[in-house]
Amino acid sequence: MPDPKEIDLRAAINAISDVVQNRPRPLREFDQIYMKTGDMVLQSEIVARWANGKRLAFIGDGDAIGCCVAYLHKRGILDYGPSEIAVFDFDERMCSTVTRFADSESLTTLRSHLYNVLERFPGPMDFECFYTNPPWGASNNGESVKVFIQRGIEATGGNGEGMVVIADDPELEWPKRVLAKVQSYAIESGFYIQRMMPSLHSYHLDDNPDLRSCNLVFRSVPGNPPITISSPITDSARLSNFYGRDNPPRVRFVREKKRLNYGKAHEDEYSLELLEKK
Repeated sequence: MPDPKEIDLRAAINAISDVVQNRPRPLREFDQIYMKTGDMVLQSEIVARWANGKRLAFIGDGDAIGCCVAYLHKRGILDYGPSEIAVFDFDERMCSTVTRFADSESLTTLRSHLYNVLERFPGPMDFECFYTNPPWGASNNGESVKVFIQRGIEATGGNGEGMVVIADDPELEWPKRVLAKVQSYAIESGFYIQRMMPSLHSYHLDDNPDLRSCNLVFRSVPGNPPITISSPITDSARLSNFYGRDNPPRVRFVREKKRLNYGKAHEDEYSLELLEKK
């Protein structure tokens, strides 16, 4: 892993703002809660350094960190980054954003796939690392987090590294329970916790603006048997309260309504009150 680089902060923030400008609005019913821009700069540098030269799978990417990492590398703001970034997301708006942004900025290392984590992982299972910022599992003891981690582990074929972003708040009990469940699940799956970066990120979260999240970094135990088969997830116990209390999965894909002028205000967001003619 390369040493942290002193970066041109203005150039980095401006680059991230290009991504944010083109990112779709979050859907709270699916726990899409976006990281604040300054923390996106920090997180993108961390991910780029951690996954330098490796094939990286994003299991969901509402924040668009994948776009940020690829863009910062292409612009030369970071001189390290993954050799390949594949975003797997059930929101077609996000997948289309990745495709359009990669095309407009000639980001040849970046691609997207429309995918729901409840279905078989489509492969390939030869990524070297995975990243996920899943629903945080406050209402299901982290079961939703475990589903996303399962797909990430499958993406690496059971041998690789993972970075998981989940809630980390010393004042609340449920994040501690979820952290314990997630770490136990990782160990049961043949991975160990390499390190934790506590209370690192803040979010645009109206009902709890002070809630923060951490990075948990996993690595596979040497000698893990390879994973070659992925199966759908149908167990009702795993799906209960998946996106929050009384909010199980009911949507396969969020479909995009095609329109022109992406990144600009849509006509249903405003009306015009004209000057009176004299």
